[in-house]
Amino acid sequence: MDMSSQRELHRGSPTRAISQLAVEITAALDGSGPALSFGQVRSKAVAGDIAIVIGTSGSSGLVKEVAFTRKALIASAQASNAFIAAHRGAQFSLLLPLTHIAAVNVIIRSIEVGTLPVDLPNSSAQYPDADFTSIVPTQLFRALNSDARLLRHLQSAQAVLVGGAALAPSLRTQAESVGIHLIETYGMTETCGGCIYDGQGLNGVEFAITDNGVIKLRGTVMATAYLNPPHQFELNDGWFMTKDLGEITNGKLHVLGRVDDVIISGGENLSLTSIEATLAVRFPELECAAFAVDDLQWGQALHIAVVGDVNETEISHYLEAALGQIAKPKGIHLLQSLPLLGIGKVDRLALARMVGYE
Repeated sequence: MDMSSQRELHRGSPTRAISQLAVEITAALDGSGPALSFGQVRSKAVAGDIAIVIGTSGSSGLVKEVAFTRKALIASAQASNAFIAAHRGAQFSLLLPLTHIAAVNVIIRSIEVGTLPVDLPNSSAQYPDADFTSIVPTQLFRALNSDARLLRHLQSAQAVLVGGAALAPSLRTQAESVGIHLIETYGMTETCGGCIYDGQGLNGVEFAITDNGVIKLRGTVMATAYLNPPHQFELNDGWFMTKDLGEITNGKLHVLGRVDDVIISGGENLSLTSIEATLAVRFPELECAAFAVDDLQWGQALHIAVVGDVNETEISHYLEAALGQIAKPKGIHLLQSLPLLGIGKVDRLALARMVGYE
């Protein structure tokens, strides 16, 4: 980071009007105003080349203050707009909370094409049409199962970017069958959000797989540093090491799941991501999350959290038949909603605590 000068860091309020936020973000990008922070950020000043700081927390609960230069943010917006063919005057809509990089990206993409995004949460009863929008899989699920207003809005868009968590193939098929044009994105806060679209790297983005099967990323969209804790941000020859497993087939990246999503139950490896994908095929009307709890007999015992009307016995028998006895859950828990970590990602540790386990 350029430490030769310091710059004030002001909090970007998610309650401000989109038009005002766009003015403040523009000033942060061109240097005429202070840098802006979104999410949980305690820092009050940044290096002179930093424009935006995003507070993000992982499964450890530690909040990381991720710092971005103007160059990275603009590179991300321009590369995304080029991929989806968003030209001058294109209309975006904002469906994501303004505490995350994905929502900030929507505003910057709009600025790049000379427009302001439609703030849908504060819109009237009928959502207006838009050319492009960004959502998480949970929102897509609700559009397809209960929210007719959102469904119509997604159907009207030229392209719907969906990311933030794994997209079940069955959910994508269901969406496409009703006329929603999806683009599945992959990335994280450190890569300025989604930087892989439908398995392809955006302009200026590279991906590779380590010998251990872990995905690594580098490119023009990369964050500069963590303000807190600074020692945890490390790049090796520009590469950022993710916590996801993947493979490359015909030049496209396929994300297989997180490294820590594989548990050992009864001496056998069991992928929580595979459990969820299997359930999505048979029960597309349900929101399901697989998680593990410590168990004296099994080491780690598989549990399932479910939102929706469900026959618990049917779920148990289906998983056992599809994946073997090891996949028979040791507990099925009916919830009103799934706890989320950030936008879209299920908080598995919170699920374990909710059912009385540590």
